[in-house]
Amino acid sequence: MNKIRVALIEDHDLTRLGIRTALKHKEDFEVVGEASNAVEGLKLLQKHQPDVAIVDIGLPDKDGIELTKEVKSIGGSSTKVLILTLRDSKESVLAAFAAGADSYCMKDRYDNLLEAVRHTYNGNAWIDPAIARIVLQQAQHNSPKLEVAAVESKVVARNSQKTEERDSIDPYTLTERELEVLQLIVEGCSNAVIAERLYITVGTVKTHVRNILNKLCADDRTQAAVRALRSGLVG
Repeated sequence: MNKIRVALIEDHDLTRLGIRTALKHKEDFEVVGEASNAVEGLKLLQKHQPDVAIVDIGLPDKDGIELTKEVKSIGGSSTKVLILTLRDSKESVLAAFAAGADSYCMKDRYDNLLEAVRHTYNGNAWIDPAIARIVLQQAQHNSPKLEVAAVESKVVARNSQKTEERDSIDPYTLTERELEVLQLIVEGCSNAVIAERLYITVGTVKTHVRNILNKLCADDRTQAAVRALRSGLVG
């Protein structure tokens, strides 16, 4: 089995340790190196050319967005960049994707990170549902910008269905409980948080999520969130 070669560029020691440990516990990942700043990170990426670079947006010497630009400007580099951040502002999201970032994952949701790395490695943009919500709202309520269009296209790129099929979803397809779960997915909540909010078990949440994905013909939570927002199922 070919392992996904990952480099980790994060200045917080405990965060870096937590991510490294999570990756090493899975057989399909190989951590090829770590760095705590952008300068060392760039050297690391040039030397090892990993499949995916997990890059913290708030590095001490240079932010992750600038590092992403440098990585993407390296001739012949095939490294994909997953931006890791606590920020979910429109400005940072758009700047990250304008710089060439392939995926965008919130730092406080480790349960999504491994999935995000796998999606990124396979050539699919992975964007937290909460981030997708921000971007789509920006696109819907403000003058369209090239950066917004680029991000939105990444979010929905995996959807091969026609626009009218994607946008017209019968709200009665979902049960009342599934709509509640869907709303929390759009807000970026993890399964554990959804379970706590709705006073149900994580196993029950997983069942609802699986049913939602099937009913919306979505591949993952982000795609489900995008379709729900575009069709008006949730606000």
